[in-house]
Amino acid sequence: MTKINPQKRGVYLTDDQKISWLRLIRSDNIGPATFRDMINYFGSAEQALEMIPELSQRGDINKKIRIYSKESAEKELEIADAFGAQFVALSEPNYPPALRYIDCPPPLLAIKGNIKAVSGKPSVGIVGTRHPSISGIKFTEKIAREIGSAGYTIVSGLALGIDSAAHRATLKTGTITVMAGGLDCLYPPENRSLLEEIWHEGIAISEMPFGWEPRAYDFPRRNRLIVGIGLGLIVVEAAKRSGSLITSRIAGECGRLVFSVPGSPLDPRCEGTNQREIGFFCSWFTLRPSLRRNKPAD
Repeated sequence: MTKINPQKRGVYLTDDQKISWLRLIRSDNIGPATFRDMINYFGSAEQALEMIPELSQRGDINKKIRIYSKESAEKELEIADAFGAQFVALSEPNYPPALRYIDCPPPLLAIKGNIKAVSGKPSVGIVGTRHPSISGIKFTEKIAREIGSAGYTIVSGLALGIDSAAHRATLKTGTITVMAGGLDCLYPPENRSLLEEIWHEGIAISEMPFGWEPRAYDFPRRNRLIVGIGLGLIVVEAAKRSGSLITSRIAGECGRLVFSVPGSPLDPRCEGTNQREIGFFCSWFTLRPSLRRNKPAD
C-alpha cells in the first residue's frame, strides 16, 4: 500500500513504484488532487492505473484519461538521469518539508543540484519585479544575505531582476530555484550561468515534464511551489497588477507570512507592495531581530 500521507516522511519508493507514480501524474486530466484521491482510494498507483479503463467504461470518470505509457515514464527517468537530476516523491526525505503541507502538493518533483547544501534548512521566498530599481536590488541582496546567514535557504523563481538578485546573494548559503517549465528548459535564457551556479550551491526544482517549455499559465503553478517551500514570502517592488502580487495572495491563502517592502509612492513598481492589505510591512531593521530569535538550531 502506498497511500499518501503528507506528514509521513522517509518512505522511499522502489523504481517500479516511481514509474507508476510518474505514469499516473503525467496522464491526461490527472492533477495532484486527483492523484491523491486515486492513490488513497485504490491503495497504489499501480492499482489506480489498472482501474482507469474500467472506470471510464462504467462512466465513473467524467473526463477522458489517456494513460502515460510505461515506456514514456521510463524514458523520462532516463532523461533525468542523463541530465544529472532525480525524481523525489512526496514521501521521501529529500522532498521539501514545508511543501508537503500545502493543499495538494505535487507528488513528484524533478530536482537537480547540491541537495546537501539545502537539506534540513527552513526556507524563505523572495520575489519581485523583473525591472527593479537600484535600491530594490541592493535591498534584496542585503536581506537575502542576512536571512541566509541566519540559517535559512532562499527560494525564488530564477526570473530576471529581484529573483536573480536573491539567488546570487545566497549562492554561498544555499538557494532553491523553482522552474516553470521542465528542468531542462531554462527560462529566461539570460540566466544560464546563474542556473549552473545554483546547481553547485543549491538546487533547481520542477514539477513539469522534461522538455516542457514554460507557458504563461505555468508561472502561477511555479509561484505556488515557491510559496509552499518557504515558511514566509518577501515581496520587493511589485506593481499593482503583477505576478509577484498574485504570489503574495497565494502565500496568504497558504497560511504563510507575507512581508512587503515599501517603496516610493511615486514609483509604479512599488504600487503593489505599498498596499497594506497584501501583508505586513517589513524593513531591514524590523525583520533582522525576528530572524535572530527564530534561527534554527545547528
